[in-house]
Amino acid sequence: MKIKALLNSMINTLRLTRKTSFEEFKLYLKLVLIGVGVVGGIGFIIKVIASFLTLGRR
Repeated sequence: MKIKALLNSMINTLRLTRKTSFEEFKLYLKLVLIGVGVVGGIGFIIKVIASFLTLGRR
């Protein structure tokens, strides 16, 4: 019985969805690219700091 309720819930969710406009898509794309850039930048900074810290040990 839980499977039937799950399927009904999925179908209801799909009925409520709508196609986003191109403006909304551009906004989401910008947000995702900014997020990827920020996370990549933080990772790069951590990598540079770690390489400077291990440089003195050699």
